[in-house]
Amino acid sequence: MAKDNTEQKWDKIIIVTGGAGFIGSNFLNTVVSRYPNELFINVDSLTYAADVGNLSVADAPNYRFAQVDIRDTHALKSLFDQYAPTHVINFAAESHVDNSITGPTVFIETNVVGTHNLLDLSHKRGVKRFHQISTDEVYGSLSPDDVPTDEEAALRPNSPYSASKTSADLIVRSYHKTYALDTVITRASNNYGPNQHLEKLIPLFITRLLQDKKVPLYGSGRNVRDWIYVDDHVEGIDKVFREGKSGEIYNLGGGMELENIEIVHMLLALAGKDESMIEYVKDRPGHDIRYALDSNKATKALGWSPKITLKEGLARTFTYYKSHKIN
Repeated sequence: MAKDNTEQKWDKIIIVTGGAGFIGSNFLNTVVSRYPNELFINVDSLTYAADVGNLSVADAPNYRFAQVDIRDTHALKSLFDQYAPTHVINFAAESHVDNSITGPTVFIETNVVGTHNLLDLSHKRGVKRFHQISTDEVYGSLSPDDVPTDEEAALRPNSPYSASKTSADLIVRSYHKTYALDTVITRASNNYGPNQHLEKLIPLFITRLLQDKKVPLYGSGRNVRDWIYVDDHVEGIDKVFREGKSGEIYNLGGGMELENIEIVHMLLALAGKDESMIEYVKDRPGHDIRYALDSNKATKALGWSPKITLKEGLARTFTYYKSHKIN
């Protein structure tokens, strides 16, 4: 296992779970060099959706890696014993909705039980802040005429995935209320960008188009999602982690609502393809119609707002997968 923290006095010792995954790796690639006096421990079980190759900071002096599953309480205790973390940021999660429909058990085990394992240790070991990375899907589906959801909206999850994330959020809340654990929760809209697993819509469609294969679009393609480029999300996470008020929830939306068919048209244009490349497939069970987040709280309280337009973000993402994922 990596060296312990005794060789240097660190300002913070931060466990970042799920740091070899999509959002976690982009976060670490940004903050490890930004905060050289803080130690970042990337804790990841390396499931199919994770890749240590996503990390450009692997050789940084303030970075460590530990292959640990957050469901494994013994391994987590050993990790806390070794590093004595002062802060925890929990990205670790099973997140693919389709997989949660066919096999929900691992979603409960990882997203609910795993989060509780981290909270229990954080409370007992005096962690100064626990940051839970959540999702807009906990709010459930909106109708086309509904206003975007703010942090006070009811939680109405509709898939085993979103239900597991909702459950985790509520357990985080309980540890703040019952044990006075310093917690924050961020809920983001659909992320896209480098390092995302190919099971997700945008990288899947880009790679298929680059291979001259048709793209499978659920239903009529009229489901609406709010998109945020991962770098904007990372900046929001860092803002909330460092400046957010204890016990609060912050929405981090991209403000880019589009029907899935509109996203596909943009990707077709980038690939130089036409609509003949779309293959409409049977809709998935319980497919939410629309997600949209009101992020005014993060903007007013923390000065955060997304900077990268969808056009720019998709172009960057297309270039990334063209150079990294297609031979």
